[in-house]
Amino acid sequence: MIDTFVVRLVMRVRKQSYTLLRVKGRKQRFIHGAEDFVIFSPSVNKETTQITPRRVAGSVSKERLPLVSLIIGVLAFVGIMTAIPMAFFYAPPEVVQGPVQRIFYFHVPIAWIGMLAFVVMAIASIGYLWKRDERLDWAARASAEIGTVFITLTLITGSIWGRTTWGTWWSWDPKLTASLVLWFMYIGYLMIRSYMGRTPASANAGAVLAIIGVFDVPIIYEAVNLWRGLHPGAQVGVAGALPPEAIITLMVSLAGFTLLYTFLMLQVYQFQKLQTLAQRLRATVEYDM
Repeated sequence: MIDTFVVRLVMRVRKQSYTLLRVKGRKQRFIHGAEDFVIFSPSVNKETTQITPRRVAGSVSKERLPLVSLIIGVLAFVGIMTAIPMAFFYAPPEVVQGPVQRIFYFHVPIAWIGMLAFVVMAIASIGYLWKRDERLDWAARASAEIGTVFITLTLITGSIWGRTTWGTWWSWDPKLTASLVLWFMYIGYLMIRSYMGRTPASANAGAVLAIIGVFDVPIIYEAVNLWRGLHPGAQVGVAGALPPEAIITLMVSLAGFTLLYTFLMLQVYQFQKLQTLAQRLRATVEYDM
């Protein structure tokens, strides 16, 4: 058992190695997720203990993750940077709404990510309750943090469009109200996970909330068909609703933002993983002091 204290925890993400400074003790080994960690001290006189992950069967190759993230990040950047000029110069202006309609090419993809992230969070939560694999819990937490940002941007961009088109920043339209409920679901999930810490009870509570809250996603999508409100109906797939240039621009923007969500998921998932391991190591050392 480690019997002293930690001054600093250095984590090098790319090489997936962790260093505990000024920790002395005997050799210790534990299995965490898909990785087999060995904690060892080369000698009593040295003040550095290395924690080296060793890949086991079925684990993902660590060398490929940075390359995959880089490729997805570049594609996301290219997609979004292509969609911006297309929205302003390629897509034709809307006759009734005027220039403010161009926010449509960003509002819709952002709202799509806000709902997609909650669906991913719910699927990961179901998988966690079934398999009890904390890697699925990391994915749920990562998707929740990203989705909260995007659903907030959805409400902001929608309010900007509504102020110009409807003459008000907010209306209790069914679609807007359902979107606000989803925002509260996100906030509630993050508050529960933050208050209860990284414990099995926290993961269980968050998973239940995610599974209940995901039923709001189809309500948001079908709100314009279920109730009469101010929000416009479906534009894509309806004959004559949008010109071909507008549809192409929207598809490019959707692809770019979806790639951005994928890129952020890879990064935030790794952060959740490292944060969990760091807190676990700290708790182990403090317990043994």
